[in-house]
Amino acid sequence: MVMNRRHFLAALGTLTVAACGVSAPPVGTAAAQTVASDLQPIQNAEFFNWVAAFRPRALNAGITAQTFDAAFANAGYVPGVITRDRSQIQTRRTLEEYLSIATSDERLTKGRAALSRHANTLAAIEAQYGVEAEIVAAIWGMESQFGEKRGQIPVVSSTATLAFDGRRAAFYESQLIAALRILQRGDTTPAQMVGSWAGAMGHTQFIPTSYQSFAVDFTGDGRRDIWGADPADALASTASYLARNGWRTGLKWGAEVGTGGPQGRIIQPQAGGVRFAVTRNFNVLKTYNNSDLYAIGVGHLSDRLNGAGPLQGSFPADANGLSKTDRLAIQRGLTARGYDVGTIDGVIGAKTEAAIRDFEARQGMAVTGVAGPDVLARLR
Repeated sequence: MVMNRRHFLAALGTLTVAACGVSAPPVGTAAAQTVASDLQPIQNAEFFNWVAAFRPRALNAGITAQTFDAAFANAGYVPGVITRDRSQIQTRRTLEEYLSIATSDERLTKGRAALSRHANTLAAIEAQYGVEAEIVAAIWGMESQFGEKRGQIPVVSSTATLAFDGRRAAFYESQLIAALRILQRGDTTPAQMVGSWAGAMGHTQFIPTSYQSFAVDFTGDGRRDIWGADPADALASTASYLARNGWRTGLKWGAEVGTGGPQGRIIQPQAGGVRFAVTRNFNVLKTYNNSDLYAIGVGHLSDRLNGAGPLQGSFPADANGLSKTDRLAIQRGLTARGYDVGTIDGVIGAKTEAAIRDFEARQGMAVTGVAGPDVLARLR
């Protein structure tokens, strides 16, 4: 069985709404980001005993002693990887919240700039693989904010730590072997092979086994470089992945019901919210991340990057009786008073909650941190 991204996410024990920074938020910019102290490799005697025991298995799998020893020369145990693996109860976003993040003004601005900057490359990729430029760009935007948040944790250390931990030892040992094969082939170096805490790598977050199966050398330099500043190999590898999983050129992923879009099965991921007609290409997007929200996020972001407007339908009020317009008004009101609420997108996160608590205290209100009608009224 090919271990693709869908199997990877299932192995993590979650039907995720992961990419676009919702359930698996990026850790910083690729160029100059701060890696949390618990995500730095450290010395651990039991871990290195496991590495010593693993070495013969790796060599039996075709990894040379030279490759193995170079890969582990600066590797170590990463305690934060285990912490994150053990606390995978993820924030459950509604579709409205998810799309607010996926197609925020900031992401759209960056996406349009990225499309313009890499227009020739994306056009060439589309011509070769038959996957539309906006779809490839949308996945890029969802997975790493167009290359800004690629992850900085050494993949050998993270996958070895997870294999050593034992909860999914066989799965992560297979990822570690695949990572070593990538190094042995010369596609990158141990220092440059970095990614997320779970071992997803590069501009479009390939796990090592998916990389082995689908990554391509689009630039022709002899290496399938998905990690570097040039995203060409990563973007082409994503198109390769979708094409080989059945992408049909020219077929829309889906459309909002009632907008004259394609025929397809009807889904309504959020009760009382927008309904979509989705096609077989929607199912192909779900092989990249097995979540309806993710596939709609990619599809809608690609439409917006291609010039389409926002969804025409509406979503029900939230648990506090507020609409997205109301939540935006709260964020803008707080921002006007000097608070940092992060991205103004109508999604109430930790920064907005902290700002509300301070605002409530200063107003002599009960301190709850809840974005509700009382806070909205005071801010207006």
